[in-house]
Amino acid sequence: MAAEMAEQPERLARLVERWDGATAQVRALAWPQVNGSVIVARGSSDHAGAYGRYLLELVSGRPVALAAPSLHTLYAAKVDYSGFLAIAVSQSGRTPEILTTLQHMQAAGAAGLAITNDGGSPLARAAQATLSLDVGDERAVPATKTVTATMAAFAIVAAALGTAPFTREQAAELPRWVAAVLDDPEPAEVLAAQLADATRLICVGRGLMYSAALEAALKLKETTRIPAEGFSAADLRHGPIAVIEPGFPVLALHAEGPARADMRDLVDDLRGRGAEVAVVADEEGAALPLPAGVPEALAPIVAVVRAQQLALALARRRGLDPDAPEGLSKVTIT
Repeated sequence: MAAEMAEQPERLARLVERWDGATAQVRALAWPQVNGSVIVARGSSDHAGAYGRYLLELVSGRPVALAAPSLHTLYAAKVDYSGFLAIAVSQSGRTPEILTTLQHMQAAGAAGLAITNDGGSPLARAAQATLSLDVGDERAVPATKTVTATMAAFAIVAAALGTAPFTREQAAELPRWVAAVLDDPEPAEVLAAQLADATRLICVGRGLMYSAALEAALKLKETTRIPAEGFSAADLRHGPIAVIEPGFPVLALHAEGPARADMRDLVDDLRGRGAEVAVVADEEGAALPLPAGVPEALAPIVAVVRAQQLALALARRRGLDPDAPEGLSKVTIT
């Protein structure tokens, strides 16, 4: 896991180098116009899809949904996808239900795009177009470099569908920002020491950063066995906040943008309830600091790397093997 995390700056740089060709490929598939998009994914890919869902709808001005694959694999749903872009995401490209769902959507009129690490996988062969991540084999069960690359691929799709809320030059800085986080492991080690005996944890974000909260919770569950749950700030307030009591650990993620003020209010509320809140942000005093100058639309990618650091450090501190969590395998057959 540590070695694959360390590859991320170089792998992201290579993906960004293919930016122009990749955006042209997506535009050709979506031409002349799509009525909306549907994202098909599970696990970490689904969390990258949550990032894509916010970003693509914001940029394209068209509705974007996260699909329910079971409607196709179990219930044989008949849905008209004419005029829609179906984006199927699978790091391995071998998850049966993602492949089946994409095939059903394409047969029902969708333009099918695969985002996968394996350009020769069944999913890539089935799709009308493929964004191949090409980040190399990932052997650790917890996905790291494939997650950040998938999120970067969604940024490419966004740039293809409209005016993205970041510049091409800012996208080129992404590898440097990720490298800055990886070169600064001490904050994660300090926080891991504080959380070593935790028996539960909440990760919370809002807007574009919600996806990073979901992925942070999954990484912590996979590697440390701590029951961690990811919430949006709004959903946390709608009932689950009742479980917060003195000493309850919370990881709060935010970046400069429309959601920041609400997240700061939530952090104040949680601390008022006695929660031990660790902030992941580009602000002074953050437990897990993010580099300055990262636009909100790219900040979730960098925040996910901070979450990977914490998960790795905490797993080691708890005496667990982060590479091979008990009962999990790299490809989940569903």
